[in-house]
Amino acid sequence: MYNLLKILTFFIISNLSFGQSILIQMDESQKNHLKAYGLAYFVLENKLEVNWLLNYKGGSFMFPFLEALEKECIYRGISYIKISSEEKNTILHEIANPQNNYDIIKLEKAPKIAVYSPKNKQPWDDAVTLVLEYAEITYDVIYDDEILNNLLPLYDWLHLHHEDFTGQYGKFYRSFKNAPWYIEQKTLFEKEAHEQGFQKVSKQKLSVVKKIQEYTAGGGFLFAMCSATDTYDIALSAENTDICEYMFDGDPIEENAEKKLIFSETFAFENFDIIKNPNIYEYSNIDVTQTRKIEEENDFFTLFEFSAKWDPVPTMLCQNHTNIIKGFIGQTTAFNKDLIKANVLIMGENKSLNEARYIHGEFGKGTWTFYGGHDPEDYKHRIGDPKTELALYPNSPGYRLILNNILFPAAKKKKRKT
Repeated sequence: MYNLLKILTFFIISNLSFGQSILIQMDESQKNHLKAYGLAYFVLENKLEVNWLLNYKGGSFMFPFLEALEKECIYRGISYIKISSEEKNTILHEIANPQNNYDIIKLEKAPKIAVYSPKNKQPWDDAVTLVLEYAEITYDVIYDDEILNNLLPLYDWLHLHHEDFTGQYGKFYRSFKNAPWYIEQKTLFEKEAHEQGFQKVSKQKLSVVKKIQEYTAGGGFLFAMCSATDTYDIALSAENTDICEYMFDGDPIEENAEKKLIFSETFAFENFDIIKNPNIYEYSNIDVTQTRKIEEENDFFTLFEFSAKWDPVPTMLCQNHTNIIKGFIGQTTAFNKDLIKANVLIMGENKSLNEARYIHGEFGKGTWTFYGGHDPEDYKHRIGDPKTELALYPNSPGYRLILNNILFPAAKKKKRKT
């Protein structure tokens, strides 16, 4: 690894190697797509800009040639091309051609990343932390205490780990109520909630959800997967209603709770019904895991193609070397399209099943992205399963969507054309 001083030394000595650049193509020719994102982040960490070539050869990266950066490409096993200034200009002209669905976004600063995750070990892994570590992108782990103490503004990007924001402990009661990890987690969560001044975990989680809502409204970038997506909105809708049965919070669910939900503050979903039965491993009818009828070999979803020059934000978030993504299951697998708000942008769907897998929206000055499913390379990742070894999947298109979101905050703001 090369520190900033060494890179700047190379920068001065080589004088940009007479205008040469490094092109990281992100199409099928790339040996390691996931590591390429880590390299782009590394360049930004060292105070250099990266050009993200939207839709060009899978959403390629381009930056000035330095021997130090070339060595990083080799060290990380990333395919790269050293191009001359003339070749670079040819690419820029091709991108500028209005007949081509390409554009350029400048990435200016490495975003500071936080992952919302409990400090104790849980019997499942999180796809985002797996890919951050594989791509060699730094991040901090924060949880309720840090959020309630107003540390979120220190971060540009926040990921919500597999989480239940409703205070029902993942609705694992029927299957795992006697499991040591479940008992330990419930005891720990209750202890921490009481120490923070809350009588119930559900009230603590609601306070956390409201803090995250403020963070997003103030300009933060929020990303969530699996159950952290629908339970976030369910918690917001139940702000004034007790939706937890006695085994979760010590008292019964509020009478007619399902009729007291408020949808005006939710990010993505509305008019949904909660699942009140504590023995059913499901929160609401937002998720379609229990009702979808499809075999694993036929389970795919399609990314929409957006105009790079007119809609750069969804174009960035959908950069890939294929627009067909293998499906994968989670506690929350996919979203019922009939319950998605009209102002939400659907970026990936299985149309035949009427389900959305990848959605995006704005809230205040910030944005949020929800991605259904648990692990893009493990179709049925069950509790206690070993973690996915991403070295076996360096070109995973499903994991690429996560990394698109991680680089998204680095982009120079560009308004939609009118």
